[in-house]
Amino acid sequence: MIGATPAAVARALRRTGEHLGTWRRLRQLTAVELADRAGVSRDTVLRAEKGQSVSVENLLRIARALGVLDQITDALDPYTTDIGRLRADESLPRRVRRSGPRSGI
Repeated sequence: MIGATPAAVARALRRTGEHLGTWRRLRQLTAVELADRAGVSRDTVLRAEKGQSVSVENLLRIARALGVLDQITDALDPYTTDIGRLRADESLPRRVRRSGPRSGI
């Protein structure tokens, strides 16, 4: 069950939307032009810019059309963090399994 949006997530949505709108204006694109380039609707672009929920795919389509897709994927690269670099020397498992019953989930 999905509850209310956590405050930190709501702030991140708003900031991401503001950044998308700024990038669109820097590229001197209308919402319709960006939507056409991204392969999404104008309403999807406007929802994203308002910090409303859109699918990850649509967010990435918009980022690609704005030329910032690599920045988003690079920001999520675990090997650019201290812990990721430390763990890079260790054997990275293909998957993580827990033995026994799961509790607290």
